[in-house]
Amino acid sequence: MPPVPQNIQLPYIARLAFGLICVTIIVYWMHVLGSIVTLLLFSILFSIAMYPLTDWLERKGLGRMLAITISILTFSLVAAGVCMVLGYQVRDFSEMLPQLINKVNASLSKVQLWAYERFKIPPSRQLNELQKYWQNIAEGGGSVVGTAVSTTTTMLGNISILPVYIFFLLYYRDMFKQFFCKVFASTKKAKIHEVLGKIYEVVHSYLSGLLIVTLIVGTLNSVGLLILGIPSAIFFGFLAAILLIIPYIGILIGSILPIVVALVTKDSPMYAVGVAGIFFFVQMLEGNIITPYIVGSKISVNPLAAIVMLFLGGALWGIAGLALALPLTAILKVVFDEVEALKPYGYLLGEPETTNKQRAIQSKKVQKIEQNVVESIAETTKEVKSLFGRKKATKSA
Repeated sequence: MPPVPQNIQLPYIARLAFGLICVTIIVYWMHVLGSIVTLLLFSILFSIAMYPLTDWLERKGLGRMLAITISILTFSLVAAGVCMVLGYQVRDFSEMLPQLINKVNASLSKVQLWAYERFKIPPSRQLNELQKYWQNIAEGGGSVVGTAVSTTTTMLGNISILPVYIFFLLYYRDMFKQFFCKVFASTKKAKIHEVLGKIYEVVHSYLSGLLIVTLIVGTLNSVGLLILGIPSAIFFGFLAAILLIIPYIGILIGSILPIVVALVTKDSPMYAVGVAGIFFFVQMLEGNIITPYIVGSKISVNPLAAIVMLFLGGALWGIAGLALALPLTAILKVVFDEVEALKPYGYLLGEPETTNKQRAIQSKKVQKIEQNVVESIAETTKEVKSLFGRKKATKSA
C-alpha cells in the first residue's frame, strides 16, 4: 500500500471554492435559525455587559448564582424604568395626535387649493386619487400589520427567555473558556485567553460607549428641540439617540418624525429646517468627536465595512441584524487579526493607520482642553474662595 502523503497543499482556487461553500452553508443555517441565533447573540452581548457587576458581587463574597441573579434583576429594573419613561412620553405624544390630524387636514386643504390654482386639478379628482392611494396602502398594510403583530409576539417571547440564556452564559463562563481551549488544543492557552480577553474588551467598550453616547446625543437632541419649541422634545431626542444602535443611518431615521411634527405643528417651515439642522449638527458631532473619543480606537472598523455589514445583517436578520452588525464585525476583526491566514481580511475591515494616529492626536487635544477647563475652574474657585475670605475678614474687623 503506497504511503499517504502528508500536508497536501491545495491550489488557491480549490481552497477559495471550499471556503465559499463553507461560508454559504453557514449563512444558510444562520438565516434558517435566525430567531435562535439572534437571541443567543443578544444574550452573549448582555451577559458581557452584566459581567463586571457579577464579578464585583462575587469578589464581595456572594455566590455565583446569587450574584448573577442580582445583576439580572438590576439590569431588568433599569430597563423597566427606561420603558416607563418612554411610555409616559408616548402618552403625551398620543394626546397631541388630534391636533396633528387637524393640522394635516388643513395642510391637505392648502395643497389641494395650490394644485387647483397651479395645475387646474379639481379637488374631487384629487380626492379620488388620494382614496385610491390610501386603498393601496391599506391593502398592503394588512400584511404589514400581521407581520408586525407576529414579530412583536415573537419578540416578547424571546425577551421572556432572554434572562435564562444570560444566567447560564454567566454561570458556565469558565466551562466555555475550557471548551475553546479544547477545540484549539494546538494553540497555547495563553493565546486563547488573550483573544477572548480582546473580544470581551471590544464588546464591553462598544456597549458602555454606546450607552454614554446615547445619553449625550439624546440630551443634545432634546435641548435643541426644546429651544425650537417642538412638542415631546425629550421623546424625539432620545428616540433618535436610541436608534444610534444602527450606525450612520439610525439618527437620520430618528429625525424624520420630529421634522414631520415641526412641519405640522408650526406655522413656518423654517422650524423643520431647524430640526434637520440640529440633527445634522449632532450627527457630525457624534461621528467626529463624541464616539471616537468615548469608544476610542478599540472598535476600529472603517465606515465602508460597517455599512456593508449593516446591509448584510439587515438582509440576513432584519432589524436584529442591523443592531448586531457592528459588534459582530468588531469581533470578526479581532479574530482575523489573530489568525495569520486571515490577517489581510482583518486589515480590510479596519481603518488605515493614519486614521488611528489622527484619532489619537484628536483624543490628546480633547484631553488637553478638558485639563485646561478643569484648571481654569479650579483657579476661579480659588479666587472666589479667597474673595469671600477677604470679605469675612473685613466684616470681622
